[in-house]
Amino acid sequence: MSLITRLRRSLVLGVLGTAALAAHADYPDRPLRLVVPFTPGGNIDATARIVAQGLSEQLGQPVVVDNRAGAGGVLGSELVARAPADGYTLLLGSSGALATSKALNPEIKLDPAKDLVAASPIARAPLLLVVNPSLPVKTVADYIAHAKAHPGKVTVASSGSGTAAHLTAELFQIQARVKLLHVPYKGSSPAIADLLGGQVDSSFDQLASTLQQIKSGKLRAIGVTTARRSAIVPDIPTLAESGLPGFEASTTAGLMVPAGTPAPVIARLHGAMAKLLQAPEIRQKFEALGSDVVTGSGAEFDTLLRTEIAKWSRVVKEAGVEAR
Repeated sequence: MSLITRLRRSLVLGVLGTAALAAHADYPDRPLRLVVPFTPGGNIDATARIVAQGLSEQLGQPVVVDNRAGAGGVLGSELVARAPADGYTLLLGSSGALATSKALNPEIKLDPAKDLVAASPIARAPLLLVVNPSLPVKTVADYIAHAKAHPGKVTVASSGSGTAAHLTAELFQIQARVKLLHVPYKGSSPAIADLLGGQVDSSFDQLASTLQQIKSGKLRAIGVTTARRSAIVPDIPTLAESGLPGFEASTTAGLMVPAGTPAPVIARLHGAMAKLLQAPEIRQKFEALGSDVVTGSGAEFDTLLRTEIAKWSRVVKEAGVEAR
């Protein structure tokens, strides 16, 4: 390619780039929709409402939360993936829901790693390994030893088959080389109720669901599932540092848009989220939900999602978990 040809090509690309920036200079100029692929009231919904209010202030346009529950988060996620890639339909994406849905049912039409892209990570919700105080264990090592001494007898409750809590328990059994008795419930609340009552021995559950019972001594937390300790409960060791090197299981929320959304639009959303997540009052709101704020690029969240899909696909296959 001659020098003149290269110069002409660079000039054309420069003009096109400038035109693209100009075309999106006024973004956003109308209200945005933030789709939550779950019913109102849960952690993801609460996260979305914090984000919607903050984004509205940062962008100068209303951000309306739209709950579209169904199929474990797939329905609402597909709606966003098929929406116009113009930055006006957003998804409050959950790595836990997106990765496990694909792992449990590889045949679903939605391919979150290809059909969606992230503008920004938001917050990470760890799970805690909690036990009824009557169980004679105080550490993860104790729990593993007790499970090995009573194979298939130690019960672990979850909020349902195929949920993040269930798959985390399966990952734990694989890495710790123990056999637990899984007891699925229809939601976290009944599972925790029976854990408090002593009908089941243990559970992996979100920090927000168990923190008050832990503080009151009604439950004992022996480990946190994130790779690093949570800033909210820094005294609780990770499972990784408690005899299970490399153990990590958590749900990270991210702001996502349809694949093909223009880069200037994604950059605008990322910049708004970066300012939002720096605010101390926003961090406090997430801590109240039991989540640690996560900052970084959208590309980092995309990489995380691909890694999570691969990890949970391996767990589902090895554990023989069936789609819910």
